[in-house]
Amino acid sequence: RGKAFQPLFKMSYSCSKVGDPRPGHPYKGGNFCAFLPENTEGVKIAKLLKRAFECGLTFQIKSCNGEERVTWGPIPHKTSWDGGKARNGYPDAQYLHEVGTVL
Repeated sequence: RGKAFQPLFKMSYSCSKVGDPRPGHPYKGGNFCAFLPENTEGVKIAKLLKRAFECGLTFQIKSCNGEERVTWGPIPHKTSWDGGKARNGYPDAQYLHEVGTVL
């Protein structure tokens, strides 16, 4: 296993806006952690993910059991350094290509 970047996102509690499931209602935030390999392609993907975050594409608000909460959006993230593709982890030889295509 090599070195990795580990971006951490802290999403605070707030009120949803137009386009969210229930505009004007409060939602729960949370801490979200992802992993990228520390190599040339990982750095390239990190820059694209940063831009996606700045454009509001990384997270979405979903209704779950009657409460609104922040969840990962449609961009795939590796949330574990191990466990393979089935557990959103590595090894996953296609991940950087797949996320690059989405971005």
